[in-house]
Amino acid sequence: MWNPSTRPVCLYGSQQYWSKNFYGNFIPRPFVYGRVLHYASGGRFPIVMMNANRSLALPWSIYGDHRDSLSQLDCGWIQIYVEDAQESLDMVIQSYAIAENLKVLTPVMLNLDGFVLTHTYERVYIPSKEEVDKFLPPFETPYKMDLENPKNMGFSSSPADNTEFKYQQHKAVLDAKEVIKEVDESFKKAFGRGYGGLVDAYLCEDADFIMISLGSTTGTCRAVADELRQEGFKAGVLKIRFMRPFPEEEIIEITKNAKAVGVIDRDISFGYEGTVFTNVNSALSKAGANIRSLNFIAGLGGRDISKESIRDTFYDLREASLGISKNRVKFLSLGVSIDE
Repeated sequence: MWNPSTRPVCLYGSQQYWSKNFYGNFIPRPFVYGRVLHYASGGRFPIVMMNANRSLALPWSIYGDHRDSLSQLDCGWIQIYVEDAQESLDMVIQSYAIAENLKVLTPVMLNLDGFVLTHTYERVYIPSKEEVDKFLPPFETPYKMDLENPKNMGFSSSPADNTEFKYQQHKAVLDAKEVIKEVDESFKKAFGRGYGGLVDAYLCEDADFIMISLGSTTGTCRAVADELRQEGFKAGVLKIRFMRPFPEEEIIEITKNAKAVGVIDRDISFGYEGTVFTNVNSALSKAGANIRSLNFIAGLGGRDISKESIRDTFYDLREASLGISKNRVKFLSLGVSIDE
């Protein structure tokens, strides 16, 4: 009988023999075998998985939002969110360099927006095999199965030492922050393209109002920021590229002079707020920042996020900074009553 956990389990087995593993996937599969994701991170298997974000049922949808991958935010994987096809390709290469670094040895989940990036096409530069081989050093897992040097794998731990294993995982993801920056710089030198590491800031140096986003929505946000700048409205856009490890230091530094910050979430933690918003506010709170923040829930089930709606979110930030009361969590383009 076919089991949805079969494929990733095969990867874990092969990881103990061969050097590199890649898995292409669409949600809800990781949602189905969520326990297996924990197994991969606990086993320190540096697998690279490209995940096509897809909205979760019910109701069914073939389109994308981020509720799928963000529901697995705490499974111990590094999580990347890409904006376009070129970044998707380039980050597969970078992901191996990050995951296989001996300070990290952690699997990477590379997320790209369903339909917008998975079912459309655009031109990309594809580096040669020789270029990629030169950039990625040979890798052999230090935990390889070896009859001459036997190791215990897939074992149980007692309460006396389980915390130490989890601490090592936690530290590895934290250590990945510097590795991510180093890999991005090396990639830029090798291929001429860089992405800024953990985040990508646009027009944020003097921005009064900064919109934070993930993935493909960022391009639309930038276009709106350009238009608003022509009107004298100091708008900026901050793209979070990595949700784990979370770039709290970068967010604090970039938003420190802003009057208000908005977060566009393509997800919702039902009964509370968007997951990205929760993480951003945690970072701002740690820094003692006195910045008004608003959460905009948008793009669920693949709904289009228009330039007009993003423009309105910037206006909401301006009004909030002036003390005008605003709902802290707002659903954009909400046009149908739940009673209909």
